[in-house]
Amino acid sequence: MDTTAPVAAKATPTDVPAPPREIPMVKGLPILGNVLDMARDPARFFHRCYREYGPVYRFKMLGRTCTVLAGPHAAHWMGTKDGKECLRSKEFWEGLIHEYGASQSLPGLDGERHKQLRDVLRHGYSRESILGRYNELIAITDGSIERDWKTGEMVYCLPAMQMMVTDQLGTILTGRAPLEYVDDIRVTILNILNVLITRQRPKFFLWNPAYKKAKARVFELGEKMIADYRARGPLKEGQQRTMVDDIMEAHATNPGLMPASDLRLQLTAPYVAGLDTVANTESGVIYMVLKHPDVLKRIHAEVDALFAGGRKIEENELKSLPVLNGAIMDTMRLFPVAVAQMRTATKDFVFEGFQIREGEMLYMGTAVPHFMHEFYKDPDKFDPDRYTKERAEHMESGAYSPYGRGPHTCLGKTLAEVQMLLSMARLFWRLDLELESPDYVLKTKTAPTPGPHASFRVRVKGYRH
Repeated sequence: MDTTAPVAAKATPTDVPAPPREIPMVKGLPILGNVLDMARDPARFFHRCYREYGPVYRFKMLGRTCTVLAGPHAAHWMGTKDGKECLRSKEFWEGLIHEYGASQSLPGLDGERHKQLRDVLRHGYSRESILGRYNELIAITDGSIERDWKTGEMVYCLPAMQMMVTDQLGTILTGRAPLEYVDDIRVTILNILNVLITRQRPKFFLWNPAYKKAKARVFELGEKMIADYRARGPLKEGQQRTMVDDIMEAHATNPGLMPASDLRLQLTAPYVAGLDTVANTESGVIYMVLKHPDVLKRIHAEVDALFAGGRKIEENELKSLPVLNGAIMDTMRLFPVAVAQMRTATKDFVFEGFQIREGEMLYMGTAVPHFMHEFYKDPDKFDPDRYTKERAEHMESGAYSPYGRGPHTCLGKTLAEVQMLLSMARLFWRLDLELESPDYVLKTKTAPTPGPHASFRVRVKGYRH
């Protein structure tokens, strides 16, 4: 496959290793470097640089030099034994851990300890946690629609979807929907990610009284969840097991793995991880589907058949929504939340003929293939049919990475897939929506995660059902 980027030749036993090539530097502005490009559209910036400079390049951002490993090989390599041995994630998450007063976080761990903690949290973040509860999730979604999507109103999609996500995650994962904390979670996520994780903003942003108040409220939420669990006592027969039970029982039986200092972080993590990411994608789906009336018509046919007669929905019936599922997948391709994964080199290694040094901070540009014509026909076009069995454009090695790559691939991937599919199915079944105008072009934002801007809104013409 011709990726148009330099690829290192395969060595033979008689070959003399070629000397490492010099890593090219992306052209940028004095002092600012490429920060404006990153702020405008990091996914397209990484792709453009990959085309122009190859699979390894460096750029500057506010005086800091950043190294990027990008493309399909980088995406695939992250999941290999070599990739796992060469990369770690610890350094990028230390600020979050310190801010919470915790000792560790799942994304900041590597190796065996990461596996152990992942095993504790796996069930609570998986689709198995809601098996048999699809109709409960639909009922939660209906309540959110009736509360926030009034006939005749212009609804701001991102805030409305964040409320819906909190409704769903709170009830399904923890047994409680803390809607009164949504704004606090949003402000906390924004500042922690921008300042401590992606480091796009200086640390004085953490001195902001609004952030300090929001963070205190999120901590308060964590403490309430601990108190509610202890007041409730052990699970009784017939009660639904939640992620809170998994975490608190792990703390009781293995406090070395789940110490008390980490409980607030682990218990509120689903909101931090899912509030912005899932809501971003769902808002993007609404825009893309409404922008393409032919796709909307096909989705209406699917959801009308699924919910006909008000019957209960079984797990296997979600397979009857290929167009909607394709619309969600292509939205995640065009508007990737996981544009790049940040890692540190654990040792010296050579990637695609370029020398990477131990301790070097790296951006892994795993979403670059999302925009490559080598994988996708008309990659800038929204096309839900590219994921059918006949085409399966995303199945090429390294082509599709909406949830990241390697051992830190999103733990909540399968849960998010069901959550988004049911939420969008119910929204398009119940509501008759339209854009502000047919020629409206979506405005996007990059902080704290890429996605539709909070100003994006749609008109609720009425209820279809």
